[in-house]
Amino acid sequence: MPPARRLLILRHGETAQNRAGIWQGHLDVPLTDHGREQARAAGGAIAAYAPVRVVSSDLDRAAETARAVAGACGLDVERDPRWREFDVGQWTGLSTAEVIARHPEERRRALRGEEQRRGIDGEGPAQVRERVRPALDALVAGLPEGECAVIVSHGGTIRIIAGLLLGLDSVTMTRLFTVPSNCGWATIVCSGEAWRVESWNRTSGLDEVTQRIASPEPQGGST
Repeated sequence: MPPARRLLILRHGETAQNRAGIWQGHLDVPLTDHGREQARAAGGAIAAYAPVRVVSSDLDRAAETARAVAGACGLDVERDPRWREFDVGQWTGLSTAEVIARHPEERRRALRGEEQRRGIDGEGPAQVRERVRPALDALVAGLPEGECAVIVSHGGTIRIIAGLLLGLDSVTMTRLFTVPSNCGWATIVCSGEAWRVESWNRTSGLDEVTQRIASPEPQGGST
């Protein structure tokens, strides 16, 4: 059997909006100091995989996380807007409570992973799959056997990426897999033709950071 190819799909570090439970989507915001520490810790853990590429969403929170990871691995970051989070339209900048109050049924459909555009005029799973698929296909086609690449992206988009690799639709992915924690990552490997999940929401190296800087859990906003 040929040596496995490996993709590490990493969610960005914490932002102030994550901490406050605010829907971000394409809102371009930086990491908190906590988020920067998370990114440095993730970089140290991910360097052990010896990745050959680090690709990232072009939004600051992902790109800053990617720079920490790439620096630990001796690589450059390849930024690409196709790895962005869902555009959440009218929900951008709102709290989850505000989203539920304004669009309760649309929020429920989105929560189930259905083909509901976030924020009414934003993106749904179909639109995100359409923009992610060419970037993912190109990355996989250029990844030699036995090598590893890192994708730094966002909570909702990570489930879309994983679903494309595993051949699972958005509803199934939403039922089976949680949104990764800030700087949590999925490891998906391929030996031959089939991709499989090796780990999900791994946070090795982040426990010490979490203990040192108290941070509440995100409250369900799109990340």
